[in-house]
Amino acid sequence: MEQNNKYGYIRECEDIPLSFPPQHQNRQPGYEYIMEPLPVSERKSCGRRLENKVALITGGDSGIGRAVAYDFVKEGASVVIVYYDEEIDAKETEERIRQLGGKCLFLQGDLKDRCFIENCIERTIECFGGIDILVNNHAVQFVRRSILDISPEQLNLVFQNNIISFFYVIQVALPYMKRGSSIINTASVTAYEGNKDLIDYSATKGAVVSLTRSLALSLAEQGIRVNAVAPGPIWTPLIPSSYSAKEVETFGRKTSQVPMMRAGQPYEVSPCYVFLASEDASYITGQVMHPNGGTITGS
Repeated sequence: MEQNNKYGYIRECEDIPLSFPPQHQNRQPGYEYIMEPLPVSERKSCGRRLENKVALITGGDSGIGRAVAYDFVKEGASVVIVYYDEEIDAKETEERIRQLGGKCLFLQGDLKDRCFIENCIERTIECFGGIDILVNNHAVQFVRRSILDISPEQLNLVFQNNIISFFYVIQVALPYMKRGSSIINTASVTAYEGNKDLIDYSATKGAVVSLTRSLALSLAEQGIRVNAVAPGPIWTPLIPSSYSAKEVETFGRKTSQVPMMRAGQPYEVSPCYVFLASEDASYITGQVMHPNGGTITGS
């Protein structure tokens, strides 16, 4: 174990002791300097937090996914961006990643199609040799004022795209992920608060939270962490494609939506993904981060 006896720094999470020799101190709150072994108070610096990592990001052409891709590249990762059909957005994202000196692979297709997912993972392995970070970020939503207005076709589409495809991506990618890898799922504040006009979307995001928690328990012994990010109202292409021009004009500004009375920007969300993907979050799994402008979710 690479540990300094005086200051207690450590390099790898696998080296952290799982048990301790019997010991007791007859005072509160106790002395650290006589503990055996010393608590680990400092991680040995390894430069950029995601150096030499490979990240696959779905919905990475724009919005939150684009911001995550930029931050990952700045932290040293190579990125695979999977997108649906937004060619111009994808091209702009690719150009910026290359300007940042990053390595990237862009794959266009429908993640509701398991065969396409299998091709994405195969291409990723061929190009970069593995997968260290998986970000499930793609989603659709359709405003409906009543549950009675949700057609069977829409219900099937939203669930297939927003949650069932998450299962597919994880199932296909997992055999290539190793101890120390990280899965991050994009949930939503609607999973906790609900949304009367996005009933089916909110239901899928609740499922994402439950998937995250259950999978974290399942993969803990393999050393693969699973967490989620549940953004509040964020200014992404999903907003003008979902709401009327009048609703967009006041998006995020109502106190009932968010205490900070404004919508967030993608770059205000992406640091959550960097943190959860990195060794900074080595003791965090099954959790959800809430960049939502102050909405109290109770979780």
